[in-house]
Amino acid sequence: MIITLIGGGSTFTPGIVKSIALRREELDVTEIRLFDIDKERQDKVAVVVDWILHKELECDIKLTVTTDPKTAYTDASFIFAQMRVGKYAMREQDEKIPLRHGCVGQETCGCGGMAYGMRTIFPMIEAIDDVEKYAKPDYWILNYSNPASIVSEACRRLRPNARIINICDMPIAIIDMVAAALGIENKKEIVYDYFGLNHFGWFTSIEHNGKDILTPLRKYIKENEIFLPAAYLKSNSSLAKNSKTGNRHAKGSWYYVWKGEYEIMENFPEMLPNTYLNYYLQQKEFVEHSDPDYTRANEVMDSREKNLFEGIDRYLETGELEKDVFYAGSHGDWIADLAIALKNDTKARFLVITENKGALPNMPHDAMVEVPAYVGKNGPEVIAQNPIPLFQQGLMMQQLNCEKLLVEGCIEGSYEKVLQAFTLNKTVPSMNVAKAVLDDMIVANKDYWPELK
Repeated sequence: MIITLIGGGSTFTPGIVKSIALRREELDVTEIRLFDIDKERQDKVAVVVDWILHKELECDIKLTVTTDPKTAYTDASFIFAQMRVGKYAMREQDEKIPLRHGCVGQETCGCGGMAYGMRTIFPMIEAIDDVEKYAKPDYWILNYSNPASIVSEACRRLRPNARIINICDMPIAIIDMVAAALGIENKKEIVYDYFGLNHFGWFTSIEHNGKDILTPLRKYIKENEIFLPAAYLKSNSSLAKNSKTGNRHAKGSWYYVWKGEYEIMENFPEMLPNTYLNYYLQQKEFVEHSDPDYTRANEVMDSREKNLFEGIDRYLETGELEKDVFYAGSHGDWIADLAIALKNDTKARFLVITENKGALPNMPHDAMVEVPAYVGKNGPEVIAQNPIPLFQQGLMMQQLNCEKLLVEGCIEGSYEKVLQAFTLNKTVPSMNVAKAVLDDMIVANKDYWPELK
């Protein structure tokens, strides 16, 4: 059993590898391969990966580190994709260019997300073609590459028969917060219903051992005026500057995201929103409290990136590695558990991004939606949801059509369709602002985007 990680130089790679290795018996994994086009970066990350496999966990899983697609994919059964095309330098542009024009600056939402999506579409298609050529015939690509909504729509259009499942760990991070806020020790006992697009959805029910916990969660959020566990709230009254909680979702700009959950639910309390809906429902406020000179890209570079690579350098000098230099947790567990469900036909319940085909009865048949599914050897068996209320459906249709236009424009090289996508996005106030942002984005992405005419 061979598992390949696309984007082996990611700061998330050590955590994902650890999740795989801890499940080595269930996965029967014999080899893990890291594949990245940035050899220098990947070689450094591989130092930590090797330490995890052969020193911390003392397992006999073979580690291969390569920049060659054939070496990466030959006879692989699972391919975990986590591309970041343009790395953090381009993420910084994704966030800062929109802010210069008074629009939300975010890596997967709004103009930044569209820019990132246009950089990722064709590299993902290239990866699918290479996997088809070299991997086992029954391979599965489990895709974390963002923005997953745009990537999944492009895959649906260009490679409809690819064995790819698009997933996102943000709903799981939210469930982690639910468990911590309500004092639930085993988060796997939590079952929820959810509908939406990727980074654009709502929890309609949340239960623990068959008992409703969405009602007490609403009460908790209202009383605390933020959706964060009490331990975080007590540790530092200035949580926006907190760097001591140990949770990447409770630091820096994330404070406003969890505060925004309370603010949205004050107006629309029935469902628990995905945190990313803040950027669409409170776009004005999120622009106002953003620093156009220091965005989340800078926060990540000054924390997770810096911690990992400085920790690697210390390890190479001293032979000692501090375990907190890399992030491990739900991000890696989620994708590894999904591979287990596919391999062992467990029919475990996961949230996946898939073609609608009636799962949401009042959304288009070909919409790429995010809904619960039971996952076994043949892939996801989607759990149909109730019709979507008009408010949520209206928001989703606007976002869906924006994403479809963007993918069409990228494939066709159509400036007009991409401009329509930017104009239609709810984070953009006018056509003229959309054009100004797009024109700046074209310059910044000249080495990555197809030519638009």
